[in-house]
Amino acid sequence: MTALSPAEIEALILSLQVAGTAIAVGLPVALLIGYALARWRFPGREIVNGLVHLPLVLPPVVTGYLLLILLGRRGPVGSFLEENFGLVFAFRWTGAAVAAGVMALPLMVRPIRLAVEAVDTRLEEAAETLGAGRLFVFMTVTLPLALPGILAGAILGFAKALGEFGATITFVSNIPGETRTLALAVYTLTQTPSGDLAALRLTFVAVIVSLIALIASEFVARRLSRRLTG
Repeated sequence: MTALSPAEIEALILSLQVAGTAIAVGLPVALLIGYALARWRFPGREIVNGLVHLPLVLPPVVTGYLLLILLGRRGPVGSFLEENFGLVFAFRWTGAAVAAGVMALPLMVRPIRLAVEAVDTRLEEAAETLGAGRLFVFMTVTLPLALPGILAGAILGFAKALGEFGATITFVSNIPGETRTLALAVYTLTQTPSGDLAALRLTFVAVIVSLIALIASEFVARRLSRRLTG
């Protein structure tokens, strides 16, 4: 199998950039939502839970189209961001990161919520009786104990963001050097005469990158679990 071409390397780097940005921005949001669903009781809680997991059941093309309506230059949110902050997401790599983050969000929220629910609330209550504030309790008790689940959510989200296709191509199109991620590059090559070999190379690269991420996450999760139980 021959080496990757410059265009294929560019697609790989862009995919890692998009997935990394999606997780860096989306993980704090997923942590907040997961904690809120696990610990808080508020009106509309089930609606929030349903909206968060909606991308799992909606066709990705529909999710991408909704993002285009909302965040496009003529959309209510997109026009506001462009006029006031100069932020443009449609047909930009940042938009690909947004699409990947939205699709990955439910895969991050679910394990984070389960990890927070598994933390014994008596430990949190004991820390509060000793005078610790809620934020301090969260940072020193809840967060460390839930860390394996948070890591699992981050890795699942990264893998999903790395392979996202439908929402991305609908929201930001398939622009070489700007929005053509690994998945879009494979799709393009399958539509190109004599592109099968290059598509196979990129498929192999995608499998290797995903396996490395999953193996690394399993290794780190085991180390964290041993340290917490030890």
